[in-house]
Amino acid sequence: MQRSRFILTLLPALAIALAPGLSLARAGDSSSMGSRGSMTFSAPPRTNTAPMGAAPMQRSMTAPTPGYGAPSGAPGYASQPAMAPRSSFTSGLMGGLIGAGIGGMLFGHGFMGGGLGMMGFLGLLLQFALIGMLVRWLWGMFMNRAPAPAQGPMMRQGLPGGIPGGMPSGMAGGAPAGPPPIQIGPQDYQQFEQLLKGIQAAWSAHDLNGLRAMATPEMLSYFNEQLSQQVSRGLRNVVSDVRLQSGDLAQAWAEGATEYATVAMRFSMTDVTMDQTGRIVDGSPTEHVVATEIWTFVRASGGHWILSAIQQAR
Repeated sequence: MQRSRFILTLLPALAIALAPGLSLARAGDSSSMGSRGSMTFSAPPRTNTAPMGAAPMQRSMTAPTPGYGAPSGAPGYASQPAMAPRSSFTSGLMGGLIGAGIGGMLFGHGFMGGGLGMMGFLGLLLQFALIGMLVRWLWGMFMNRAPAPAQGPMMRQGLPGGIPGGMPSGMAGGAPAGPPPIQIGPQDYQQFEQLLKGIQAAWSAHDLNGLRAMATPEMLSYFNEQLSQQVSRGLRNVVSDVRLQSGDLAQAWAEGATEYATVAMRFSMTDVTMDQTGRIVDGSPTEHVVATEIWTFVRASGGHWILSAIQQAR
């Protein structure tokens, strides 16, 4: 009888603990969501903090559009180098002429036959012309099939004690492919760290007004949905004692009067989930867990940064 009572008492706790989305819930529910402007569906460059890169965006209100940053395949980021179009008629004609010429040589009539006199001379000129066309055709095929050179981001050494400064990786030393880069300074890095801690604190307090001041309306809608799910389950996720361990600037660019910065951050925290009575059903209040995420911030030129996207590190 006592054993049955114990099992009945334990079942609700197990149901809560095993419910999806509880473990390491933190702000964003450990998912990849938000918008990065025209770069939303383009993989951020890898950094020392996130050497495997970022997971693709799972939820975004930005529609894919042609041009830089647009996906060329699904669901990942990788794209294959395009091959230049070739005329099937030209390929077929050249193949037929070459085949006929080779057949003539094999049967002892020369590439264009064994004619003499003027016809033989004209045939000789035509042979040279066809050989020249053949060389150009083969060269074109070779060039079209040659793979494009890899253009991976350069790994940069960070400054001691925090997020590195300087130009975004892969953008220094020449004109970048895509939107123009911008400079990020120490004050920007301080804002990024403050937003990391402030958003986790507002998330833990279910403070939507506080989140509204630190995130885009899109990110606020995702936070609101996730917090509503917690309330519906009678739960509260609390993240505290957030400490930034390392960070790297992956990208920083401008799109008109709007500026973006994508930063990889590794941080530690205590992450617990409690029920309505305050009983901890997931996590530990004394043990720190470590997470690595790629956050993108946005601002109007000259304004304050706010959060526009969170992506999980691969």
